[in-house]
Amino acid sequence: MDNLTFDKIKETLSKYNNVAVAVPIDPTVDEMGAALGLYLSLKDMGKAMSIATPNTPLVEVSALVGIDEVRTTLGEESGDLVVSFPYREGEIEKVSYTRDDNYLNIVVKAGEKGLNFTQQDVRFSRGSKAPEMLFIVGAARISDLGKLFDPAVLKDTVVVNIDNKPDNQGYGDIVMVSNRFSSISEAIANLILTIGAKMDLDIAENLMLGITTATNNFQDPKTSSLAFEMAGILMRNGALRPASSQPKNTPLDFPDEQFSMPQPAFPKKTFNAGPPRLVQPKPFNQQPRPVQSFQPKVVQRPQQTREQLKQTPISAVEGKEATGVGENPPDDWLTPKIYKGSTNF
Repeated sequence: MDNLTFDKIKETLSKYNNVAVAVPIDPTVDEMGAALGLYLSLKDMGKAMSIATPNTPLVEVSALVGIDEVRTTLGEESGDLVVSFPYREGEIEKVSYTRDDNYLNIVVKAGEKGLNFTQQDVRFSRGSKAPEMLFIVGAARISDLGKLFDPAVLKDTVVVNIDNKPDNQGYGDIVMVSNRFSSISEAIANLILTIGAKMDLDIAENLMLGITTATNNFQDPKTSSLAFEMAGILMRNGALRPASSQPKNTPLDFPDEQFSMPQPAFPKKTFNAGPPRLVQPKPFNQQPRPVQSFQPKVVQRPQQTREQLKQTPISAVEGKEATGVGENPPDDWLTPKIYKGSTNF
């Protein structure tokens, strides 16, 4: 944004005192945060300020400072006082007034038919005085303001158009519109600092909330460098970045197409394990089985001499009956054997 636009806004503000701020129907946190930031800043300069939106603000903008001062009518309530009552031809002869101390009395003199209305039928309404300068924040078209913008009432009002939408129609006497703004709040913060208006904690908090909401807590790739620059200045003025409500991603949070285990090249085999088998655990207090000690069996054999063994039949040694062949072992049965054959084949 060029310095010429800021100079025109600053010059116009120096001429007028009755200033208003208007936002479109159902404003976002960014739009309302920017509008309230500008409203509070200009009010601190001593301007007679008013701020309005076509409908009652939504709950999502209720955390902004000054939201209770937003109305649904535009302009300062300093216009004409209108007294209304039912009337039929011939009931009123004339209307006059008298002064009594600090009061002005309006006298309605009855005609021949008399007055046919009661005190409860009398209505009072206060007209609104059109602002001398009007800031329209975040409205791409005049029609977005609904009944707030009446061309006949605002014909002499200087209109300042502040927006970042690419489809903005470029209306107004001073146009401060650029789609390079990632948020309207950063544009308003830059405006306040450039014209030398006040930037207190409440204003900084509103603008910071607007910037972080519009930029998804600075995660939007379209976040401009001006947003980071203004955020740093707002933080130096006491504003805090709101805590992110989104949980950090973990591998379990990733979709299947982003996080999946590699599949083997060979086909999977299926196994039929059958129904599960339940194993009953043994009670821990079961007594262990007694361990049986092994006692080797010793066989007592009578001591025999070599000569006795030679004369003992085989059947007596093996427990079999003798076959008649080789009933007695040879004499050299118990002596070492020496090979006596030949190695020639």
